Amino acid sequence: MPSIRTVAQTPTTWVKSSYSNAGQNCVEVAGIATRSGLIGVRDAKDKAGPAILLEPAAWTSFIGEVRSGRLRRGAQG
Repeated sequence: MPSIRTVAQTPTTWVKSSYSNAGQNCVEVAGIATRSGLIGVRDAKDKAGPAILLEPAAWTSFIGEVRSGRLRRGAQG
């Protein structure tokens, strides 16, 4: 199973996800540690809060689930 860690944020460029909406569901993503290839995900409303760091395999799996629609509220799998 890919590891998931939370850490204090480091200075980097964050990009709002195209899957974010104008309501309460806004996330931003960034390449946090380029040497390790980790991908950061944070709540766009809490820019000073922690980020979740995903290994590339976990990020790929997560994006696949988002694109499939299986992570939508009320989705049945």
